[in-house]
Formats: sequence, C-alpha cells, structure tokens
Amino acid sequence: MTQTLFTPISLGKLQLKNRVVMAPMTRCRAIGNVANELIEKYYKQRASAGLIISEGIAPSANGMGYARQPGLFTDAQVQSWKRVNDGVHAAGGKIFVQLMHTGRMSHPANMLPGSKILAPSAVAAPEELWTDNGGQQPLPVPVEMNEDDIKQAIAEFADAAKRAIDAGFDGVELHGANGYLIDQFLNTASNKRTDKWGGSVENRIRFAVEVAKAAVAAIGADRIGVRISPYGAFNGTVADAEMDALYERLASELSSLGLVYIHVVDHSSMGAPEVSSTLKAKIRATFKGKYILSGGYDTARANADLDAKYGDLVAFGRPFISNPDLVQKLQSGAALTAPDFATFYTPGEKGYADY
Repeated sequence: MTQTLFTPISLGKLQLKNRVVMAPMTRCRAIGNVANELIEKYYKQRASAGLIISEGIAPSANGMGYARQPGLFTDAQVQSWKRVNDGVHAAGGKIFVQLMHTGRMSHPANMLPGSKILAPSAVAAPEELWTDNGGQQPLPVPVEMNEDDIKQAIAEFADAAKRAIDAGFDGVELHGANGYLIDQFLNTASNKRTDKWGGSVENRIRFAVEVAKAAVAAIGADRIGVRISPYGAFNGTVADAEMDALYERLASELSSLGLVYIHVVDHSSMGAPEVSSTLKAKIRATFKGKYILSGGYDTARANADLDAKYGDLVAFGRPFISNPDLVQKLQSGAALTAPDFATFYTPGEKGYADY
C-alpha cells in the first residue's frame, strides 16, 4: 500500500514535508489573551506535522468569545505569537493562524471592556458558553450588524492577516465554519437579513468573499486558506435546501481569488450530519487550490483517499492532542494514546503539553 500521506507537497510558496495537517482546535490556554511559554511548547512538540493550523485566534476584540482565547489585534499579542512561531520553525514545522471571529458565539464575561457581540441578525445561538467567573451561561442576543459594523469586521480580518505575517505565521486560515461569524452569514439559522448580506445564495456568501478579498489584498492569495463546514450542526447552524448550491458557488468565488487551500470539515464521525460525497466532489472540482480532507481519518483511509485524489492533505484533530508525535505513530502503526477529555479546555499544562 502506498504511503502518500508521508510524501512532501507544495502549498503556495511553502514546501511541506508531509501531508499531515494538525487541525485547528480550541484549547483555552491563553491567559490574558496572549500566547505564553506553555502554548509555545505545545505547538513546538507537534512540529512534525506538515502543516499546523493554530487554534481559533480572534482578529479583533469583538471577535473574542471564549474564556482564555488568544487574539491577534494588539502589538503584545503579535510579539507573543512570534515566539511560538519561532519555536515551530526551529523544530522544522510550518504554521498557519486560524482567524476566528466568534460573532454571536460570545459572552460579555469573556470579552474586553468596550467590545460588542455582533452578528448578521439579532438571533441568539441556542447554546451555553463557559465563563471563568460564572460557569456555563446562556448566550445573549447579539447586536445586528449595520453596514459600518460589516465594513469594520472585514477590515479587522485583513489587519489581523497582516499582523499574522508580522508575527511569523506562514499563512492564514479564515474560519468560515462551525457557526462562527463568517458561517453565521452563510447560514439561514443566524442570517435573517433582507439586504445585500442575506437571503439569496449570492448575498449570503458575500461576507465570506469580501473577507477573503480583503485578506488577499493584505498578504496575497498564496498565503490564505479557508475552512468551511457544509451541513455542520455546531453552534446552532442548520442545513437548508440551497446548501449544496451555496457551497459550490462559494468554492468557485474563493477559487477565483486564488486561495491556496480549502479545508472541508466533515464531523460525521462525531455525530454531525455527513457531507455528501457528491458535494465534496463538486467542491473538489470547482476549487483549484489544495483541498484538505478531515473527519476521523486513520492512516489507511488517509492514504486511500489521497491516492483516489479526493484531496491533497489530511487534517487530524483530537489524536494530535494526546500524541505530539502523531506523524511518527501514524507512519509506524504504533498505538495512539487516548486523550483526557476533561482537560481539553482547562488552563494549565495538564492534558496539554504533558503527553
């Protein structure tokens, strides 16, 4: 059997040593919203991946919804990530930042003074969110974004992309998945607008496309990827009758901008609805950049899907939490260490950098 997963591949101007991608995963270790030595150690330990995609990092104060979520909108935050990226590069790795604006998935207790919870429409997500000072809390109704808010949010993504390059990241993944702000515009559960930002497929993809255009203008298309989650069920998202058409059109628009990759989330292995092979094939055919597969992969299935040309790289999530040496284990067939679910989002080294 071929071992395509462990062969090099180019990604824009980067040469990756293998096709194993460490998926972006929320870990909530950024005390004071800056990266620290513990975060540096965590990513450096996993630098054998061909590409690391960081946890979701807020492009602005308004985009920071989770307790201990890192940001990339101040000079101090840029400097803190510079150390992390220097460590990853010294260990032979490559790393993209995932820019994640949480939109309505936010609570005032997790935000900085003066920031606002913004979303396409004034519809609260049907979820609860952890706050360090009050435990689980229901999510408030967000402020419906006006034209100025939308323009500002687009500009914040572009500014954070520039800061990412200043901080030494190799590129940027725009988080358009899992019910966060970009996805909130895509999804009819969170977008009830009747202006040019809502309703039709063309209008609902507009925010995602404008964010991508602004980021491309800021740092170049060969350093920008995007993550999407068709049929995802996270954070109050729902499927609608136009979903296939929407993602096909979005893939086409993003491809025309020259984005370096599209990262398609399929969480069916974790109980979410499956993304049909038909839609995946349409996105694959439409998008001309690299395609990152994801969703409960093991070595055999990864190699089979790469050999079948279903995608170019494969993202692994939870196995990377408890197996910093995941690439070596996948290659040798060694048994994987099981993760400690209780420590996924807790502060400190336990369940983070001590595996």
